[in-house]
Amino acid sequence: MTVFWIVTAALALLCAGALVLALLRGRRATGPAEAYDLEVYRDQLKEIEADAARGKIPAEEAERLRVEISRRLLAADAKLQAPGSGSDQPRVLGFALAAVIALLVVGGGFGLYTQMGAPGYGDVPLKARLARAEEALKSRPSQATIEARIPPQAAPDATPQYQALVERLRKAVETRPDDIQGHVLLTRSEAALGNFSAAYKAQSQVIRLKGDAATAKDFTDLADMMILAAGGYVSPEAQAVLEQALSRDPDNGVARYYGGLMMAQVGRPDVGFRMWNKLLRESSAQDPWVQPISDQIQDLAFMAGVQNFQMPQLAGGTARGPSAADIDAARDMTPEERQQMIRGMVGQLSSRLAEEGGPVEDWARLISSLGVLGETDRASAIYAEAQTVFAESPEALDMLRGAAERAGVAD
Repeated sequence: MTVFWIVTAALALLCAGALVLALLRGRRATGPAEAYDLEVYRDQLKEIEADAARGKIPAEEAERLRVEISRRLLAADAKLQAPGSGSDQPRVLGFALAAVIALLVVGGGFGLYTQMGAPGYGDVPLKARLARAEEALKSRPSQATIEARIPPQAAPDATPQYQALVERLRKAVETRPDDIQGHVLLTRSEAALGNFSAAYKAQSQVIRLKGDAATAKDFTDLADMMILAAGGYVSPEAQAVLEQALSRDPDNGVARYYGGLMMAQVGRPDVGFRMWNKLLRESSAQDPWVQPISDQIQDLAFMAGVQNFQMPQLAGGTARGPSAADIDAARDMTPEERQQMIRGMVGQLSSRLAEEGGPVEDWARLISSLGVLGETDRASAIYAEAQTVFAESPEALDMLRGAAERAGVAD
């Protein structure tokens, strides 16, 4: 740090000295303005004499011009001889301005640095920064360590009846540790109460019981609750769970989002930004990770040194067809009005999926809506098509089956 201050002080003084020197020595190279005027007037007199001798101007006009120019010459000479004449700046003013410039350059520069810089922070070359980030990734605290540091959080409002039901569910799961449905219900219940530590432990049992049938979503649900329990921190244990999810689904958006968050937390905002930017450009506006990325990616881009980052235009930003709330509202209409409203929205959704495709949520909504309309043949055909589209995604197939069951067209 001593070398840094010496170098910066020398540079500041050098800049201030150059400006002060230019100020103190700044004067006309031709001397005072009046002296320059004298030379001009003398040259004009010589030109008049020459023109009069050659007969270019009449004698009377030549005499008049001589008198006028001589008058100007005498006036300029009088100004030149007067005390304090000339264009040199007063020396007192010059020194005062020099002092102000030196103060602004040196004092102002160091003042700005103390406000905007990082006094006391040593120089960190790129290689050292990368090594530090790698070390932070390897030596960051464990899940248990971070959870122990987090103060107890106020539980969400829950009725005594609901809390009593959850307590009975806990006891039931203790007596039936291999009841997978019981663990699934317990996971949801604990998460609803804000007991994320208990929730992810229950989810771990769900994955244990599923074995090789556990999906990428099962692992991202586990990682999600672990990260919530740690106050948003991606621990080494949560990282291992995310890697399990990505091994089953390399394009899993939740796992990729948390992967970018983890890189930002260990001092690699450049890597985190690239991960989020790529994920964002491959997502639709309704994907659950889009909003948290959108809220943070500008700051991450700044930390990564990316200038003028622009949010991409995401696909699927328009209305996506009838929701459950739309269908519930339709129940208060007359049968004709209800059928007309639902058919219009279903038609729009069906056309868009046929022309552009869309996420599995839209296909499931279309199947459910067709079931409400009683068009089971169309619902069955859409279900069959959707199964082909999402054949490689077990999570999507589960969602489609649920929609088909509601529509009464499940296999």
